Amino acid sequence: MRVAPYRVIFLPGSVLPADLAFGSLVSALGADVDAVAKELEVYATAEPPPDYTLDVEVAGVMREGDKRGWETFHLAGYSGGGSAALAFAARHPERLASLALLEPAWAGDWDLSPAEEALWREYDRLEALPTDALMAGFMRLQVKPDVVLAPPPPGDPPEWMTKRPAGIRAFMQTFKTYGLDRNALARFDRPVYFALGGRSNPDQFGAIAARLGRVFSDFQLEVFAERHHFEPPHRIEPERLADSLRALWRRAGTSS
Repeated sequence: MRVAPYRVIFLPGSVLPADLAFGSLVSALGADVDAVAKELEVYATAEPPPDYTLDVEVAGVMREGDKRGWETFHLAGYSGGGSAALAFAARHPERLASLALLEPAWAGDWDLSPAEEALWREYDRLEALPTDALMAGFMRLQVKPDVVLAPPPPGDPPEWMTKRPAGIRAFMQTFKTYGLDRNALARFDRPVYFALGGRSNPDQFGAIAARLGRVFSDFQLEVFAERHHFEPPHRIEPERLADSLRALWRRAGTSS
């Protein structure tokens, strides 16, 4: 049996399920990539675990890799899944051939700019809001002020949507307390790729890209000028992102 040369686990954000988030990208990557679009552990049960942290997601990625017999693999994460991917890289760098970050929602609490600190205070205020206001505010904060967000589709929301507000709140809580190890990330010697939307909130995603660029020793930033956090490249420009990921994975194969 022919073995695909690239093995990758994709972690979605806190809204769309993994197959909806990454279906177009997986198709663009083609048959020689063994790609797993893995659901987040926060949605594995009816409610998030009461003691949920990013380590729950880290353990889930470990189980997925072990189940498939993958000693090493590439890991890519978007939004909350990107934060989980960072936590995995800090905890288990020996398992990763490369790391791709698609606008991680959070990336530690060191060297925050005043604008980034102010943004997180705005997120804190969202937690007390009713569900509809939480979701609207959550989306509004992650894009530039001039971005017009698409309205929700007509009709009843899909069943999976009912879990999303609680999952978002669980992520926001763990971001306040999780100890992402900056020194461990600085020791990570595999290639790191960061996809940034030009219309996403620069006080969040641009600031995160800048901070991580000062931490990782092998860091590549690619800006998708017309994209924002809710029209990300893995859904809107999957062919371009697929080319970038393939380049990352080729480079990982030749890096020391």
